[in-house]
Amino acid sequence: MWRRFPAHLRTLTASFRSAGRIGGGGSSSSSGILRGLAPASLSSSLHSSPFQKTPPLFSAEADKVDTVTKKKVEDVMPIATGLEREELEADLEGRKRFDMDPPVGPFGTKEAPAVIQSFYDKRIVGCSGGEGEDEHDVIWFWLGKGKPHECPVCTQYFELEVIGPGGPPDGHGDEEDH
Repeated sequence: MWRRFPAHLRTLTASFRSAGRIGGGGSSSSSGILRGLAPASLSSSLHSSPFQKTPPLFSAEADKVDTVTKKKVEDVMPIATGLEREELEADLEGRKRFDMDPPVGPFGTKEAPAVIQSFYDKRIVGCSGGEGEDEHDVIWFWLGKGKPHECPVCTQYFELEVIGPGGPPDGHGDEEDH
């Protein structure tokens, strides 16, 4: 704050000097002009803040600022690694890498089971039944690779499709070995 104070004084003295030149150089006239201009220049320097004014959140200015500060995928891509990079590459291709929506499809039967994709050899799946009157509370169960599962409430069949390298979700191997 103290460093900025002399800058405000310089601004104030510069405005007083320019006011004195406009008045014609006489001491009485320049002092009258200075008296007339001093409150305005003092009030402007006192009310000015050393901090930058932020634009309002909901205005046309906010939209301009928002577009400037938003980062594009191309800006982040060179520094992204791992799962973040995979997600950004998928966004560029127009697909979701991490699909958080529940799978939707036809009701699974024994002949045509509902296929659930997984990165691992087993996954926790929830069945909420069919639509309308066939809906029930969510029943959670483990669905394993090569082991179709039938929901005990609505008799819907599920089958796991491994889309990654497979393996156990915890990364420790088979649980029967313990």
